[in-house]
Amino acid sequence: MGALAIAIPYVLFVWWFSTGTVLLLVGMSLRHDVLLKVGAAVLFVASLVGLAASSREASAAGAYCVFTCAILLWGAVEISLLAGWITGPRPQACPRDCTTVDRVWFALQATAYHEFALIATAGLAFAVTVGAPNQLGWWTFGAMLVLRQSAKINLFLGVRTLNDELLPSQVDFLRSYFARKPINALFPFSVTLATAAAAWLAVAAVGAESRFDALSYSLLAALVALGALEHWFMVLPMPVVDLWRWSVRAQAPMAPTPEPIVRPVLAVIPGGAAAAERPAVKSAAFLARQRLEDQFRQSYRDSKAASALGQDVS
Repeated sequence: MGALAIAIPYVLFVWWFSTGTVLLLVGMSLRHDVLLKVGAAVLFVASLVGLAASSREASAAGAYCVFTCAILLWGAVEISLLAGWITGPRPQACPRDCTTVDRVWFALQATAYHEFALIATAGLAFAVTVGAPNQLGWWTFGAMLVLRQSAKINLFLGVRTLNDELLPSQVDFLRSYFARKPINALFPFSVTLATAAAAWLAVAAVGAESRFDALSYSLLAALVALGALEHWFMVLPMPVVDLWRWSVRAQAPMAPTPEPIVRPVLAVIPGGAAAAERPAVKSAAFLARQRLEDQFRQSYRDSKAASALGQDVS
């Protein structure tokens, strides 16, 4: 029971701090893109090496180290998505009024490369820990992969609270694939399975025979419980953006998601495409100035017409 009591605050801190740090770094990538790419690559390699080394230690220190390395490895891959480096073959907003099949296909294309990167990283984590006495790192990364995929699918199907204020401007197009609904058919199964898994791991931690096993089960139980809590955040009227308000200040203001361009037939005529794609949004000041100019021109025409009429009469 003591291992579970210590693991819960540690996992809470790592979850909160690592999420905020990733958002902070991604927000700074607009000004320091090359530096962040180098840092993310170094973090990826260092985390993988640390995962391999600490998996050889079946001790309390080894459990905390391998768990932290798995979280850092996950963070390095997430940075590549949120910074817009590794997304998919179609990093564009979902067209309006498309069919359900097309929406699924477009959503898969939007982040396909990132999903492959996550699967490949999971394979690397398994490869460097296979046969080691400490398998916590692989199970940590695997649990996060399953929980995150579940969260993505639920966001796609529709939930009450999207919490998309945390989404960086570099991947703002992903907002168009989220749906806002009171609940979807998958959500009860997702949250029930996550809660049941967390409860099973907590029971296993209490009944573990060794301190290492108790700590490993405790860390996993706390992590999966947080994953279940993140699912509940999607259906409760509780925006969680304030938890990471300190980390989103460095981000540039997000531009509105551009609508997909539909080229008309005239686009094949030289100059037609440019005219078709020219923005049509005009400010209120511009419209007011245009009305005044139109009134002035009309008044000028009326005065000229009256002057010409007077000359004809004379």
